[in-house]
Amino acid sequence: MATSAMQSGQQPGVNRWWRVVGGLSMNLALGTLYAWSVFVAPLEQQFGWKRADTSMVFTIAVMVFALSFVVAGRIQDKFGPLYCSLAGGILVSLGFYLCSYTTSLTYLFICFGVIGGLGNGFGYATPIPVMAKWFPDKRGLAVGLAVGGYGAGSAIFGPLSQLKLIPSYGLPATFRILGAIFFVMTMIGALLLKNPPSGYRPAGRAAATASQSAGASREFSPGEMLRTPTFYLMWVGYALGCSAGLMVISQLVPFAKSVGVAAAALSTMTLVVGAFGNASGRILSGWMSDKLGRINVLRTMIGISMIAMPALYAVGSNVGLLYPAVFIVYWCYGTQLSVNGVATADFWGTKNAGINYGMLFTAWGVAGIIGPRIGGTLFDKYHNYRAAFYTAAGLAAVALLCELLVRRPAVVRVNTGRNGATFR
Repeated sequence: MATSAMQSGQQPGVNRWWRVVGGLSMNLALGTLYAWSVFVAPLEQQFGWKRADTSMVFTIAVMVFALSFVVAGRIQDKFGPLYCSLAGGILVSLGFYLCSYTTSLTYLFICFGVIGGLGNGFGYATPIPVMAKWFPDKRGLAVGLAVGGYGAGSAIFGPLSQLKLIPSYGLPATFRILGAIFFVMTMIGALLLKNPPSGYRPAGRAAATASQSAGASREFSPGEMLRTPTFYLMWVGYALGCSAGLMVISQLVPFAKSVGVAAAALSTMTLVVGAFGNASGRILSGWMSDKLGRINVLRTMIGISMIAMPALYAVGSNVGLLYPAVFIVYWCYGTQLSVNGVATADFWGTKNAGINYGMLFTAWGVAGIIGPRIGGTLFDKYHNYRAAFYTAAGLAAVALLCELLVRRPAVVRVNTGRNGATFR
């Protein structure tokens, strides 16, 4: 019976695709971090805060998210995904609930920035390793579906908050309502995010394609991963590719306003078109990477983003062209958030995938700080967005160069009899 369950891709009574549902439920709640802009205007109106003050809330959340991911990844690898997922869900829900009692910036920094950031780090650390273990045959698709929720969350809860909850119930009640919804969603997700049995192989694994079966030839420890040049090339490519995307994304609203895009079109662009582009990039590029190879897809999408960013500036207020350009930029950005996670499991193994990807994910944390800051600084200097969008294209070009140099790390036997990592 156990062998049958193992070969059919299930634990007793639970199909492995329910693990994807768990990851999706978790990430839909966590992804509301991207909808922070919805809360900015009401907070500024109520307390008289400046945009630099409210922007710092998001910056703190990104920093805490990226740093806590490393710790959470280690805990996930050592003790399994349940406790990590539960902690993430509780912290995110608690952070939103406590935000309803906001009276000062410091309080908001702690509740949304620190507590919410920790919740994101611990919650996001589990779906990717879990999917990588359950789906060695469809790893890109499964990870993409799970983390696609992070990109789609803002498309659901952003408009819900902006158009319904805040106007009807006010900002404090909205934070409490969202906290309750997220608690239910993340608890469901946490209970579904379990590792497969030891030695698990899905049915039909032997028929996997070369791209699918080209996994790591051994399980790399974090220290061993850090001794491979591949890690540093991917880290720089990840950091610069996401910096380019976030530089443009962070400037979309003021850019659209500067070229006269109507308020309704602006809301649709940022909360719906961008969010679905982000989610589509994570899901469909993950699926494509199963067929075409991880690094090939990263190279392609970063190359497309290098062209799309200046093209976005060129289309200006032409909404018919602006929507597709925004969708493409978000797609290319979302690609990096799913395919890099899958590549980590492929290149360095699944045993330490939590902490290994956590270390690579620090590149996103750096991007979340420097990308928007560079964009804002360039606007202040030149008083238009041309320099920011073209600089983003330049960063994408350097990221593409890094990805072109990436090779799969291979294990060789050296004279001393110890295993080391090199290129083959």
